[in-house]
Amino acid sequence: MKLPKLISPFRLASLLRIQKDPKLALDLFRNPNFDGPTSPASKQLRYSPLCYDLIITKLGAAKMFSELEEILRQLKAQTRFVPKEVIFCNVIQFYGRARRLEDAIKVFEEIPAFRCQRTVRSFNSLLNAFLMCKEADRMVEFFAGVEKYARGPDAVTYNILIRGCFYKGMVDTALKLFDEMLSTNIRPTIVTFVTLIKGLCSANRLEEALKLKNDMVNLYRITPNAYIYSSLMKSFCVNGELNSAFKLKDEMIMKGIALDSSVYSTLINALFQGGKKEEALQLWGEMNQSSSECKPDTVTYNVMISGFCRNQDFSAAYQMFDEMSKSGRKPDVVSYNVVLDTLCKDGRWQCAYELFESMPGRGCLPDVLSYRIVFRGLWDGMQFEDAAFVLDEMIFKGFAPHRGSVCAFVGKLCEQRNMEMAWSVLDTLAKGNAIDVDTWETAVAAVGFEEDTLSRIHLHVDSLGRCS
Repeated sequence: MKLPKLISPFRLASLLRIQKDPKLALDLFRNPNFDGPTSPASKQLRYSPLCYDLIITKLGAAKMFSELEEILRQLKAQTRFVPKEVIFCNVIQFYGRARRLEDAIKVFEEIPAFRCQRTVRSFNSLLNAFLMCKEADRMVEFFAGVEKYARGPDAVTYNILIRGCFYKGMVDTALKLFDEMLSTNIRPTIVTFVTLIKGLCSANRLEEALKLKNDMVNLYRITPNAYIYSSLMKSFCVNGELNSAFKLKDEMIMKGIALDSSVYSTLINALFQGGKKEEALQLWGEMNQSSSECKPDTVTYNVMISGFCRNQDFSAAYQMFDEMSKSGRKPDVVSYNVVLDTLCKDGRWQCAYELFESMPGRGCLPDVLSYRIVFRGLWDGMQFEDAAFVLDEMIFKGFAPHRGSVCAFVGKLCEQRNMEMAWSVLDTLAKGNAIDVDTWETAVAAVGFEEDTLSRIHLHVDSLGRCS
């Protein structure tokens, strides 16, 4: 009997790379040469390091962690090669993004069991996992033992620590870490300065941020990028210092630093907020006429849509939707939410509801904020039936309504003595496990102490179940 031709590790790696479905990729990895239940070819493949790397990456990205752990056990059992540290760095990052810190720590601790030596690279991966899981205090504690796992920290280590300090609002501690970094002769990178300047801007310490921008050029010969300029511009704009923001734009041009869409978006938004619509349009025109590759992105279009809505110019806002499509960019849910919110605040609830209902047909599904905006706008405008329908659909799709809006809606229905709709809304809320104590108390307080009515509410809610 002639055996089927076996798949090579190189061929398997190629197939895994192009397979988009992680479940199918896992089946392929498990049975690369499967040719029937009794085929002797089904287990005759020696997996290469690349095969393990590819399948682990696909499973981690898909959050298929039980399957990923199975592959790790298989990897640990094989003795033909020593896995590269980067595989474990990736796994730690996957666990960090999934907020599974203890699993990330476990992987880090088990690296030596794979005959692989831990270095500052995996140490930094776990440090970053602490940060992603918002465990900045534990991150600092872990850093104290860096010498046990690596020869010492590097620039990436300090970048993560500095970012963690800014997250905790410890600005001075972040600056001390920067000084410590320099005292140990670790050269800062562009990421170091981006992190520091962004953090200082967020703390409204603009003078220090500007000095640091100058120092990175004069002392470290590192050219600021557009992200640094954008951070500074945003802070100036927030403080109403538009002239300073535009001086930074001129400085970028003078130094040959390419303007990107974030710079234009920041300045256009500031001009609209400052009531300078014509100047905002002029800057928009400059961006579109630029011979560079800097063209409006979705954020820039959303800034324009928001600016027109702020000026009650809805026709121009809708025109932006058309321009987005013509430029090959698809309006996102943020684009719609900006218009929905402005229409509702302007009392144009029907227009908002029609736009909301048209979103799926336009290729954009409403998110929880879309539902909350329209629901609030409808009941605020006394459109109770439409509001109840939106609430029902919202809960059916698994979105949580805003507790304050729901409570106010139930109170309004009870105040209007629209008790049948109130029962229906309570029914919807209870089925979605979204009725809380405040809503319950509002309903009870609104109907007073009529025995029959109270009894009906009590039986109705008790039969459905309540959440606290």
